[in-house]
Amino acid sequence: MSGVRFPTIGTTAHLLVTDQSRLDEAAELLRGFLTDLDVSCSRFRSDSALSEVNGQGEGSGVDPVLYAAVRVALRAAEETGGLVDPTLGTSMIAIGYDRSFADVPPKSTRRVTPVRPRQAWREIVLDDATRSIKLPAGVRLDLGATAKAWAADVAARQIAERLGCGALVNLGGDLAIAGAAPAGGWGVRVTADHAVSSGGQVVAVRSGGLATSSTTVRTWTRADQVLHHVLDPATGLPAKRIWRYVSVAATDCVTANTAATAAIVLGRRAPDWLAERDLAARLVAADGTVTTVAGWPHDHREAA
Repeated sequence: MSGVRFPTIGTTAHLLVTDQSRLDEAAELLRGFLTDLDVSCSRFRSDSALSEVNGQGEGSGVDPVLYAAVRVALRAAEETGGLVDPTLGTSMIAIGYDRSFADVPPKSTRRVTPVRPRQAWREIVLDDATRSIKLPAGVRLDLGATAKAWAADVAARQIAERLGCGALVNLGGDLAIAGAAPAGGWGVRVTADHAVSSGGQVVAVRSGGLATSSTTVRTWTRADQVLHHVLDPATGLPAKRIWRYVSVAATDCVTANTAATAAIVLGRRAPDWLAERDLAARLVAADGTVTTVAGWPHDHREAA
């Protein structure tokens, strides 16, 4: 298998294909789609379609990528009962995540004042006929919990269908597979964390998606508060650090990432919640203790 890595949308893209001769074409397809995603869905670009909708509170005939991404985000909210909430844009700004993460000051003496959300995702109106979006007053969308995973799914599928080869697209831990996998599956290293005793694990993935959510990767400090980017919709503040990492395998990357994010928010209730949905998962606690759910492999075996 051949691959390429490149920085994009505030993270790193890693693309693998089963056919060396199609790698350049596959990379061009991936770069093109991610450029469209950034222009459509970035909360940090003043010229993005998302910023326009957030600023006006509505939009008609909106960018098709944004419209599709918002629909995916609302479905994730519905499926998790609001644990994964796309209406946390104002809350993100309040805790200091108001620009691309690379530009967020790592430390500040200023203490944050949280903005408590109100489950406003239920009040968003989408009209498929006019491709219009109407937001409740004062609501700003943040699609960070689902858009990247959705992009991995879409890009992997486009590459496999157009180029006729197997593809793996990994966008900062949101991983999607399409087309025929190589013999033995794609070997994926999950949560290699040298700060805890558990280390990492390599699993073989043949199809679908795998995603990891973390409370340790994107962190910053305000006064005596150590903050991270996974918010609890009940408080408007980062979820409690019960888990350092949660990795989930599912039929697609959006489902996997939605479940991993919900698990971070759920804390100690997460293993039961994942087991009820028969979602294979690996959860690494703050002390390095590993919990596996629904058949997640204990060693080198197949995860999806």
